[in-house]
Amino acid sequence: MARLAWLGLGAMGQRMARRLLDAGHELVVWNRTPAAAQALVAAGARSAASPRAAADGADVVWSMVYDDPASRSVWLDAKQGAAAALSPNAIAIESSTLSPPWVTELGAAVQARGAFFIDAPVAGSRPQADAGQLIFMAGGDAAVIERVRPLLAALGGAVHHVGPVGSGAWLKLTVNALFATQVAAVAEQLGLLRAASLDVTKALEALRAMPVMSAAASGAGQLMLAGNYAPQAPVDLITKDLRYAVESGQRAGVALPVTATVKQRLEAAQAAGLGSENIVALAKLSTPGA
Repeated sequence: MARLAWLGLGAMGQRMARRLLDAGHELVVWNRTPAAAQALVAAGARSAASPRAAADGADVVWSMVYDDPASRSVWLDAKQGAAAALSPNAIAIESSTLSPPWVTELGAAVQARGAFFIDAPVAGSRPQADAGQLIFMAGGDAAVIERVRPLLAALGGAVHHVGPVGSGAWLKLTVNALFATQVAAVAEQLGLLRAASLDVTKALEALRAMPVMSAAASGAGQLMLAGNYAPQAPVDLITKDLRYAVESGQRAGVALPVTATVKQRLEAAQAAGLGSENIVALAKLSTPGA
């Protein structure tokens, strides 16, 4: 069993860390708010006072945090950053949804310390994390990914090696942009159908039988009709991801007008006070009172 350090115990981090603990691994956890570690400590994990303390002596150090600044802090903070405590041949895994430039910089910083690095963001949300059915998009050396494949398998139904360090970050932004675009389109079109006095339940049933409707779009439509806006992929989080996507396109010299428009729609949802709700709350913009 590996000695693992887990940094970040938000909605996804809690679930992923718990599965590794349940698999029998020795687990040290850290979170900016220590209270978030209580359930894991009660189940057998140890709590560390800082990312650096958590990483000390670990075979694998894993991060799942909100954004680039949070990731930079847990890894490279001058006083408490985990990178400085990485043992030679230890493996650092970053599963947060981050910008490709930062992931590339982080990978270089870890490797400069004699450790190994992979970026392995995930497709899936809380239900998939609970069930161990996340899909990993891994960037890094193939041999390093193979070393941690049993750990990834404890959390996910598939592991895709998509290229060198940073590749996972690029693909994850694409995944989230495609998802958000579909959700925004479904919200808009269901609003139109309501305005046209159609039975939207029957309309969605018909749409779900057609190839134009993906599983993601179908699921989003069902949540909209049910009025279920409990956060799985919160508006605030997906807005951040699309901002990274648009900025990455700008750096690459590639225009992303559709992604930029969806980002603006998400920003409108934030302005309407929907930031903490699931992305399907975009339906409220098209159907006031939904």
